[in-house]
Amino acid sequence: MSQITLKRALLVGLCLMLPLSAMATVSVPNIIGDHMVLQAGKVVPIWGKAAPGENVAVTLAGQTVKASADAKGLWKVKLSKLKTGGPLEMTIKGRDNALSIKDVLVGEVWIGSGQSNMQWCVKDSMNGKDEVAAANYPEVRLFYVKRTVATTPQDNCEGEWKICTPESVPEFSAVLYFFGRDLYKALKQPVGLIHSSWGGTPAESWTSRPTLEADPELKVIADRWDQNIANYPKAKAAFDKAMEEWQKAADEAKAAGKEEPKKPGAPQGADSPWLASGLYNAMIAPLIPYAVQGAVWYQGESNAGRAYQYRKLFSSMIQDWRKQWGYDLSFYFVQLANFTETKPEPGPSDWAELREAQNVALKLKKTGMAVAIDIGEAKDIHPKNKQEVGRRLALNALAKDYGKDVDYASPLYKSMKVKGNEVVIKLSDTDDGLVAKGGEPLKGFAIAGADKKFVWADAKIKGNKVVVSSTQVAKPVAVRYAWAHNPVCNLYNGAGLPASPFRTDTWPGETVNNK
Repeated sequence: MSQITLKRALLVGLCLMLPLSAMATVSVPNIIGDHMVLQAGKVVPIWGKAAPGENVAVTLAGQTVKASADAKGLWKVKLSKLKTGGPLEMTIKGRDNALSIKDVLVGEVWIGSGQSNMQWCVKDSMNGKDEVAAANYPEVRLFYVKRTVATTPQDNCEGEWKICTPESVPEFSAVLYFFGRDLYKALKQPVGLIHSSWGGTPAESWTSRPTLEADPELKVIADRWDQNIANYPKAKAAFDKAMEEWQKAADEAKAAGKEEPKKPGAPQGADSPWLASGLYNAMIAPLIPYAVQGAVWYQGESNAGRAYQYRKLFSSMIQDWRKQWGYDLSFYFVQLANFTETKPEPGPSDWAELREAQNVALKLKKTGMAVAIDIGEAKDIHPKNKQEVGRRLALNALAKDYGKDVDYASPLYKSMKVKGNEVVIKLSDTDDGLVAKGGEPLKGFAIAGADKKFVWADAKIKGNKVVVSSTQVAKPVAVRYAWAHNPVCNLYNGAGLPASPFRTDTWPGETVNNK
């Protein structure tokens, strides 16, 4: 063999060795890193990538657990239940490298997800400047999942764990932060908060494709998106042409001192955050199977036009997440707050229908709802009082997950009974009796006869029940409470929690046929 041929052979050999060495490098997803919080009291999966067949050892708190990477280079171990505490150091050793993950705490881990009212950040909440300045909690850790979309489930996301400080908290979810802060103050244990939300998005974006396809009522959503994607090239070309024409018309209008014409709307493609399963794929799947105690959720505005469908969709999404994680993680959500101008007379409301659809999810175990019908803002879909939202969510967790003796549930409609021209309403969770806040007469009740025409009603508290009537309805058959986008209502329980909007009838609503 000539010297030149030998050099070439050696060079080829080195080139072949480089990718093998790179493949052998043990790695973990970004959710596993410095400053993370691991869930106490649960089996804790740790996972990553390595060369196929490579042995990996994970050591933490006196445990060493080993695994071999499969044919795809994927490995996973499960640490036995950990006790609250820290800081700890985790080591992950492979054949050619070792990872050292420092400042690991063990405590309570929660995910916060949904749309803009979950995304709304601490600095923009009520008293934001003061809240940011006071956010110095070394044992509270924050992970912010970067907003992105994917057409298939991803195994990693962009983000990193940060210690909660005035420097790290300003852009973090206000609802999730205030929820976690209340947990930390009550439990005196480390808290890890994983924020994964995107403003304006519907629930189907956060639900896996197999779950949507498994139900005919939800499959229409996936099918509609498949059609959108198939039509996208043609729609994009038409949009580009329309934009050229619009730009020309806009320039002419500007030159003439006139108002520019309405801008064409862009078609939605595979990069749209509304893409069915798109956010589940990119922003939830990479978190699985990181051990968590539960999730808190604030979403629904973008599904209000399809509220009846949401009855199935929302519950299916919750069950989907639980299936993916492999256990029934706790799931607490915010009922839509009041919004828009108040109406002078009772009438239909798709937002009221959406709130009703949210209530359906309470049939699932380990769920809870924070009613927010009293802390919205008529002119702002993003109410600033996120502190109270977080507190009401935390009450659910403190009572149901941590056994604290706190009143956590708002009154819910249970049953009705007609007595002459009156309807007697029975509610749950009255907690030391019902009250009309402010000492004023009860507001927000409407009543109807068989003609389905609702009128405002007189309502009085009698013990733990409400008696409703109107001189205009001699033979009542139905009652509604706070049934509007922005109702005027004041029924509370003794714990100071507002009653959830409800209706006693099942008459078809505005969104019954919207898919």
